[in-house]
Amino acid sequence: MLYYVLTLFIIGLDQVSKYFVAKNMEIGESIEIIPSFFYLTSHRNAGAAFGILQGQMAFFYIITVAVIIAVIYYLHKFGKDSQMIGVTLALILGGAIGNFIDRVLYGEVVDFFNVYIFNYNYPIFNIADSALVVGVVLLFIKMVQDEWKGKRKKSA
Repeated sequence: MLYYVLTLFIIGLDQVSKYFVAKNMEIGESIEIIPSFFYLTSHRNAGAAFGILQGQMAFFYIITVAVIIAVIYYLHKFGKDSQMIGVTLALILGGAIGNFIDRVLYGEVVDFFNVYIFNYNYPIFNIADSALVVGVVLLFIKMVQDEWKGKRKKSA
């Protein structure tokens, strides 16, 4: 399926970018890309989003394996019927696997995108995180669309 190509692309891009950061930047080192807005900052995260659940690797392994299995199941079940669902699930799968690789190999995730929004320092993230967030947002949009379509059909 073409969706697995997208998944592999995300995993590859994520791992190459993390390798580049890990090999070429010291932890805490920051490179300004867009002044007062966007930086590349070498950071490590042994937890989940926003640094919660630090060091709970067994929990992450179990949850991630369950998510990967569920996403593959739904990708096979619904991916051929809806391109949006297929792309959405491929993004989620690529993001989940990208961060899972880091947790298994290093016990932490390499993060490096550092964004300041109106003086708020948004938690540092990576390509896998971005794919997960975009995938979840698209999934939410698809669910809302399907709900609206269902309500319109019932009222018609």
